[in-house]
Amino acid sequence: MALRIVASRPDPAVVSLPWATPLEDWDDEYVVPLPRGLSRHVVRIIRLRSRTYAIKETNEEIAFREYRLLRELRQLGLPSVEPQGVVAGRTDPAGGELPAALMTTHLRFSLPYRSLFAQGLSSADSLPKLIDALVVLLVRLHLAKFYWGDVSLSNVLFRRNAGAFAAYLVDAETGELRSSLNDRMREHDVTVGCENVFAEILDLQASGTLDSAVEAHAVIGQIQQRYDALWGELTGEEEFPTDEMWRIEQRIERLNDLGFDVDELDIVTDYAGQRIRLQPKVVALGHHARELRELTGLEVEDNQARRLLNDLAAFTAHYELGEQDRELVANRWMTQVYEPIMAMVPAEARGKLEPAEIFHEILVHRWYLSEQAAEEVGIFDTARDYIETELRKRPDEAISQATDWGTSVG
Repeated sequence: MALRIVASRPDPAVVSLPWATPLEDWDDEYVVPLPRGLSRHVVRIIRLRSRTYAIKETNEEIAFREYRLLRELRQLGLPSVEPQGVVAGRTDPAGGELPAALMTTHLRFSLPYRSLFAQGLSSADSLPKLIDALVVLLVRLHLAKFYWGDVSLSNVLFRRNAGAFAAYLVDAETGELRSSLNDRMREHDVTVGCENVFAEILDLQASGTLDSAVEAHAVIGQIQQRYDALWGELTGEEEFPTDEMWRIEQRIERLNDLGFDVDELDIVTDYAGQRIRLQPKVVALGHHARELRELTGLEVEDNQARRLLNDLAAFTAHYELGEQDRELVANRWMTQVYEPIMAMVPAEARGKLEPAEIFHEILVHRWYLSEQAAEEVGIFDTARDYIETELRKRPDEAISQATDWGTSVG
């Protein structure tokens, strides 16, 4: 059978990979030592010239189905890995059939949950944040009428998000985009998620990477509670008298605080015109990220965007620039604060954290230094201290490339 490669963004170098060799036998010429999660398939992360890919061996039909589904999710703006292509028709030198391979672009600065705990994250602080990121991802997928079928920590990658985490779907093999998603299907996803996370917690404890004092039942209870609360806030109806119209704006503000934009509201009055029923119909995460992108061109996670917007607001107040055009002020903040600080990070430390996460940590570090000094410490003095005392000690979370150390998309 002839080798067949289907790719959304063709990389000619893909043809040169050793497709006649089983993936588990690929050597260091291609495979890079980046952390990868557990999988029932053989998975390798490989470097091909200046690009990094994750490759998974699987059944050809499943590979094409997952490839197309991941493309649809990306087109919907949902957090998932980017599909690169499928390689089918593989055979070994003796003519024996080899599994098809699904290629996805490696998600930079992302880590599987096991690697995060292996780096020594505090279970008391980090586990609730990981659970919260998983729940937010699940809610976003359900809002898009995506049935996951295999919710677990193992099937996502995590990126740091201003002290929290953002979760990205990495395995859509069991998923399905539907025209509608009923309550039973949503409940089934939550139940499966609770069962899988329960088992993953016990496994972490058995391996010694998670404190044995962590109560798995309490954690999975948090999954259900957080999911119900977030789903209710994003989709729930509320009814109020017509003389309380301010509650419409209040609901929108609450959703914005959660990081969601409201694209459509369903507002219905009763026959007497005395009461209003309000229900959000279309919501999308990324309120702060979109605002920051419009002002600066920066592409960051939503919590990171909120943090940077707060610093921009403090910059505006400090220099009394409130009367000036906000985009001009944002440009001044970029050129006088953000970009100079990013330029201070040495090349060998640029694979440790994303630029926006480094800036967030510098702001946190500044608070601690100022508290110790009993006076405000300058941002540039803080940055120098943070880079030397904190950042250099961190493990790399990405393959550092000069071309990837950008500050904006435009």
